[in-house]
Amino acid sequence: MMYDSYHHITNISNPTGRDRYYSVVGYICETDTFGSNRRISEISEGDILCFQNAGAYCFSMASNYNSRYRPAEVMIYEKNDYLIRKRETFEDLIKNQEIIEF
Repeated sequence: MMYDSYHHITNISNPTGRDRYYSVVGYICETDTFGSNRRISEISEGDILCFQNAGAYCFSMASNYNSRYRPAEVMIYEKNDYLIRKRETFEDLIKNQEIIEF
């Protein structure tokens, strides 16, 4: 988004569906636009989209901006998928916070 990067997006829940045009956006910042007017196979609620180059949404550049949990990471190797990092929880988000009483 910020660097005018192109994010290749596919609907892995419906890879052979009819192509339609979509704008794909996030919900964290006003600049979370991953693609505008993109041809992607038809998307329905609950479908899983694959961002083949995730940028800041990859763990290496992720943060807890706006108190969002960092996502799980899945590696795909030779047609097999492996969970390589678990999704964060609320407890992960607050574990290093200290309560100061005055």
